Amino acid sequence: MRKNLLSIASALALSCSVSLALAQDNVDKKVSDLLSKMTLEEKIGQLTQYSGSELTGPQGEKINISEYIKTGKVGSVLNIYGTSEVSKYQKIAIEKSRLKIPLLFGQDVIHGYKTIFPVPIAMASSWDLDAVGAAQEVARNEATASGLNWTFTPMVDIARDPRWGRIVEGFGEDPYLASQFAKLSVEAFQGSDLGDETSMLATAKHYVGYGAVQAGRDYFTVDLSKRTLWEVFLPPFQAAINAQVASIMPAFTTMNGIPMTGNKEMTRDVLRNQLGFTGITVSDWNAINELIEWHVAANQSEAACEAIEAGVDIDMMSNAYINQLGALVKENKVPISLIDEAVARILKKKFELGLFEDPYKYCNADREVKEILSPENKAKARDVGKRSIVLLKNDDQTLPLSKSLNSIAVIGPLAEDTYSPMGPWFCNGSKDNTISVLNGIKQAVGKNTIIYYQKGCDVNSSDESMIDAAINTAKKADVIVAVLGENSDMSGEAASRSEIGLPGLQEKLLESLFNTGKPVVVVLLNGRPLTINWAQDHVQAIVEAWFPGSEAGHSIADVLFGDYNPSGKLPVTFPRSVGQIPIFYSHLNTGRPATAETKMLKYVSRYLDIDNSPLYPFGYGLSYTTFSYSPIELSASEIQPNDSATATVEVANTGEINGEEVVQLYIEKADSPIARPMQLKGFRKVEISAGNSVDVVFHIGPEELALYDIDMKKTVEKGIYNIYIGTSSVTYQKESITVK
Repeated sequence: MRKNLLSIASALALSCSVSLALAQDNVDKKVSDLLSKMTLEEKIGQLTQYSGSELTGPQGEKINISEYIKTGKVGSVLNIYGTSEVSKYQKIAIEKSRLKIPLLFGQDVIHGYKTIFPVPIAMASSWDLDAVGAAQEVARNEATASGLNWTFTPMVDIARDPRWGRIVEGFGEDPYLASQFAKLSVEAFQGSDLGDETSMLATAKHYVGYGAVQAGRDYFTVDLSKRTLWEVFLPPFQAAINAQVASIMPAFTTMNGIPMTGNKEMTRDVLRNQLGFTGITVSDWNAINELIEWHVAANQSEAACEAIEAGVDIDMMSNAYINQLGALVKENKVPISLIDEAVARILKKKFELGLFEDPYKYCNADREVKEILSPENKAKARDVGKRSIVLLKNDDQTLPLSKSLNSIAVIGPLAEDTYSPMGPWFCNGSKDNTISVLNGIKQAVGKNTIIYYQKGCDVNSSDESMIDAAINTAKKADVIVAVLGENSDMSGEAASRSEIGLPGLQEKLLESLFNTGKPVVVVLLNGRPLTINWAQDHVQAIVEAWFPGSEAGHSIADVLFGDYNPSGKLPVTFPRSVGQIPIFYSHLNTGRPATAETKMLKYVSRYLDIDNSPLYPFGYGLSYTTFSYSPIELSASEIQPNDSATATVEVANTGEINGEEVVQLYIEKADSPIARPMQLKGFRKVEISAGNSVDVVFHIGPEELALYDIDMKKTVEKGIYNIYIGTSSVTYQKESITVK
């Protein structure tokens, strides 16, 4: 019977494979047939993308978008959304253009569409793939119900400098963790079938190295070694490509001195030939024109030539392709084959989305009403929000707070804010649909608890006039909840900061609140790691909430009052000082490490004025309960290069509250011709009831052990590998395994 079942399964798999191949051949034929009917101008139109319905071009010039669509000068548009608007412009393409080629409609659906979820750095803090997958599916469902079929996410840049504002848009400092969320996000947005009405094209960005801008300054220069490029910055893109990501966006920055928008080696050779990407490439906003500012192109004609030769398929908002490519082809400076290749990739995605079969498939007004801001969506936003919160400090079990306290003082410039909790890139979210921290606390406590509120100061101001009123109010309460951090526009694109402490007078306000003698709980709303040394040294409890989204107040209240036991872990290191930046856990050891025994000696790798260690390490996060780890048990102490073993630890909940623990696996090559850091290679989020324990098992095989050797070939080296399993990158059990 088992043999028959296996035979049936094999036959079904073969049948499915054949069907997919035939379907793909059919799409390729349709693309080829349509391409043969297109004029050069119509082909260039497919490579051109504009933003908005009342359009202005990159230099502020007026563009008649309807006329452009009618004459085939546009292949995709940005920021036109809503079923009525999308159907209006799609109708022009279908009914009034010569070839009736449907449009793609894109938008930056980064962490939600109208139901706003935590920012990506916060979602990564959950280490919860199921919860984040559910969040991305809600974003996809709302966006596609509103007419969109393309999103410019996930951002998979590795970021190790918190001064860089766009650290908020990614999944942190580690390539393994970022790769898991990259794969998850692509699969969530694209679904199992692009032809489904809820599927949309995903975009992995920004290819590649954008997170390594020098000095943490946005759009600045990047200088990476080949090893760092392949070991750190390319893996999340490879994960996205393996998940069949539909499009990739080159970065604004350079690689090996060549801007990515014009970097033929990195796009045509590395991206397509080595990483195996077959989808669409789309420039960032006006990036082709910026080749002139980089001084690698003398004018727009040269910029367009360099970009198309490099393999950039779509020109987003620079007018370079539509203005220049026709002449470049006619003058034999650009072969028509490059144009045809790019157009074919775009048409293929339009066929795969089913737009030729039904151009209005994303224009179901009934679905739009049903999907947007549904109670189920809000509940998921609340759930992901609470799972993304990281408990940084909790002295004397200050948290959770009792809902029957006599009084609570909620103080701070972000306490009543309903705009900043959405964070940057909040798509079509609205502050009117956002729950403030103050409101969330009010709704959580009992009817006899008095809630006091004072703003205290603005986020980034030197006006001290509100501090005294805040202190006088705080003195009346049993406990103080100080809601501090950044405005949403202090993180994100073009939002680099040279200092990353609490801006304005917030630390002065916090010191004054502490001096009242009342217990102080700090709730942070922010998009980057902050240097909060004073708070860590003084206040009783610190909650890192990031920018939690529409349900911010409810998510935070769930944690503050113990309706949810916090389980988040940091996906990025918090420095003590900007002088430590860049700071990340997977650094090389150096030949003169500052260990516990040597850190006070002169000739070791250390600072004279500050400890090397971070304020909070990667993978760190507290719980209202406690966990203990047994020693690691290996299934084998020696294996062959192609073999595998397992590493098992028993994790026990030694407290009195049920909780979730993120169990983390790190591996380090102990003896290699190349200096190697320890690297995250696995994690499990497990729920353990109070007083109970679970066995957590990790697979250790070629995928976990393979490294780039001295010749940059990925291989499993022979020798000793240190295995670390624990609750963070600095707290773990250790064992070793030998590859013979």
